[in-house]
Amino acid sequence: MLPPMRETPGFHHLHLNSVDPDAAIAFYVRHFPTSAKTSWGGLPALQCPNNVLVLFTRVATAPPTSPQTALWHFGWHVTDTRASLETYKRRPDLTLLPLYTTDEGGEVFLSSDTWPSTNPTPGLTRAQIAEAKANGVQPTRTGGFGYMRGPDNALVEYAGNHPAERFNHVHMFQDDPFCAQVWYQKHLDAPVFAGRTPRAPMTEATCKVERGADRSWPALEREGMFRSPSAAVVFGDVALPWYMRQGEAPLVSSRGHLYDHIALSVTDLDAWVAKLRSEGVRFLEEPYKLGGTRAVMIEGPSREALELVEVA
Repeated sequence: MLPPMRETPGFHHLHLNSVDPDAAIAFYVRHFPTSAKTSWGGLPALQCPNNVLVLFTRVATAPPTSPQTALWHFGWHVTDTRASLETYKRRPDLTLLPLYTTDEGGEVFLSSDTWPSTNPTPGLTRAQIAEAKANGVQPTRTGGFGYMRGPDNALVEYAGNHPAERFNHVHMFQDDPFCAQVWYQKHLDAPVFAGRTPRAPMTEATCKVERGADRSWPALEREGMFRSPSAAVVFGDVALPWYMRQGEAPLVSSRGHLYDHIALSVTDLDAWVAKLRSEGVRFLEEPYKLGGTRAVMIEGPSREALELVEVA
């Protein structure tokens, strides 16, 4: 007998810890006005137009952002990054974060104001920057991405130019990016995000690869960042892209940190629990009541907490 068909999980919510959820929600509604304040499961929440939630748990002290977990930042699509930037610049209470264009200096607020990437992922290496300079390559000054400092020291990306404003990704780090991709495909039936597939099919036996030696720019750190290898999966219309961790220390559990966990929606929680248990996935919490439904918490390949929420 064939096993019952399962629907691929959808993206349900990103769960944040915050000292002031109401202020945090007001921040996101102001800067991403297609979103709205709501509540879900008895928790304060941000409702995004693509049926995605950001949930908040109030905590007494500032939630930690270090040591590094697998959850790095989250972001929105916007319709015009240039127009968004000009709007944000007029808001004195908003902190915009510069992107370094080389390790020798130079800053921009939008990636499209520096040399355009020729790689599958954003950024150019030192050698590629030198080649772009030599060839007189100019910035496109259209679209691109930028960052702002959010409540509770959150790192928030805005990127365009896209048809509509919406929450669109949670950017991550992984100890082994291709192994993580294999894990998400095997255990959560996750589709691979277009353009982030390895050159050769990966298996659990072949997925470990060395981190690329070259850093690239633009980057939030002057020394640049490692963007190779990279991989990504997608749930619904929310992508989970990731790079290899930037340091040597393994990533730590996301529980209790600013970005506490990611939640995915499923229609038959019991079937998913049975599947995941049979595959040896680590359970952080057994099935529990969550608002008017049920959920379970598992751990991902780099200790990211993943909640499965049952939906009708």
